[in-house]
Amino acid sequence: MCGRFALYTPLGPVVARYFGLTDAPQGEPRYNVAPGTAIHILQTDAQGSPRLDPCHWGFRPPGAGVDAPRPINARAEKVATSPYFCGAFARHRCLIPADGWYEWRQTPQGRQPYYITLRDPGEAEVIFLAGIHAPGTGVEDGGCAVITEPARGPLATIHPRQPLALNPTCLQAWLDPDITERQTLRARIRPLDPARLEIRPVDLRVNRAGEEGPELIRERQRGLPAS
Repeated sequence: MCGRFALYTPLGPVVARYFGLTDAPQGEPRYNVAPGTAIHILQTDAQGSPRLDPCHWGFRPPGAGVDAPRPINARAEKVATSPYFCGAFARHRCLIPADGWYEWRQTPQGRQPYYITLRDPGEAEVIFLAGIHAPGTGVEDGGCAVITEPARGPLATIHPRQPLALNPTCLQAWLDPDITERQTLRARIRPLDPARLEIRPVDLRVNRAGEEGPELIRERQRGLPAS
């Protein structure tokens, strides 16, 4: 799954590089982004052009009602066929920029958090997570979810699932509103190569949603007590 991530790289140069956008808002660095908060997503407007907007992390489709669940993840295996998600998958796909995400591994000493990020990021480069969103204010309806898939390569030793991180060459295809069929989209997208990622254990402070700061993503040295 994906229940926490970090975004500290300024988005202005990123969206200019990949999407030609020149008016991206400059948000504060966030090292512990939690569900139920506003995050930035890339979506398309009515003309099919990319735009960067705030969005509530927690998905609720139009007309579902205020008591309907707000999942933060949607499984890739079911997102195109689930009645709850299929409309958004066909018409409202989005990208969620992140510098990395956290997963937890069960150990004899408890749940150890790990941070997964690009091994050698280039200039103005982040990870783009595949997502879906629903129109709305994000308070009672709307919101977004991160699409997850079975974990690949070394990531499978940490957690059985991971967010669907996309190869930068297929970002436009993912956002293309003219692609509505699952098989067509599957033929056009490529996941990010797991070899580009590094995994490092980090401090247990990240378990607390209110914690913030760059120290959360630093590697935790073995033998040191947790904070």
